[in-house]
Amino acid sequence: MKIAVTRLREKSTDDRVRCAAFGHECFAVSPLEASLNQEEVDKFVREAHKGSFDCIFFTSALPARLIAPRLTQWPRVVAIGPQTARELQREGISAEVLPSFYSRDFVVYLGDWIRGRHIGVPRADVPNPGLISSIQAAGGRVTEFRCYSLRPTGIVLPLDDADGVLFTSAMSYREAVWSPRTGLLLLAIGEVTADAMRRGKHPPDVVGDGSLEGTLAALNHFLASLPGGRDGR
Repeated sequence: MKIAVTRLREKSTDDRVRCAAFGHECFAVSPLEASLNQEEVDKFVREAHKGSFDCIFFTSALPARLIAPRLTQWPRVVAIGPQTARELQREGISAEVLPSFYSRDFVVYLGDWIRGRHIGVPRADVPNPGLISSIQAAGGRVTEFRCYSLRPTGIVLPLDDADGVLFTSAMSYREAVWSPRTGLLLLAIGEVTADAMRRGKHPPDVVGDGSLEGTLAALNHFLASLPGGRDGR
């Protein structure tokens, strides 16, 4: 299958290689673009070098790419997934990886260790009150640094040649300009995105575990269940 994957233009990935491993072709489409907040990036780096944090939580790959090359020291580092961890590792920063792909599991992962600790979170300018409140409820302290904002591109997604479209976040679905059509398979990278698609009257055919690989595995399982097998023939 040929799959359109929603990605930031600023976010270079190895999606094609990862899709090919599951027998599919993919290409990037961009309903959103990132606008860098250099002042917030600089502020975060200064605080990290002052030793202000007991832990840094990278919730996506882009802030890791922006910040990791500038860090000369760091505390405990947690990444939300292997792609984010790879961005950090390129700069010599070893990160623990959450066992799931959802920030809501961050506090569960740290357990009692979080009590009394200061967590630094460099992220997009997108509210995540659940993460903040869970850290505070567990006795931790948290400071967010909104290092970039996300804005709709307003560009119609080029889906004419696609067999499916994979929305990688709830926001990428909500802000996408696109035309559903018969035969276009709808994929959600995880349950949060799937819920947004259902609310928008575009229920996904396939829902992943929060990762690209997990979504592709779910896609292959879905295709194999069709009459006639993988290709539905």
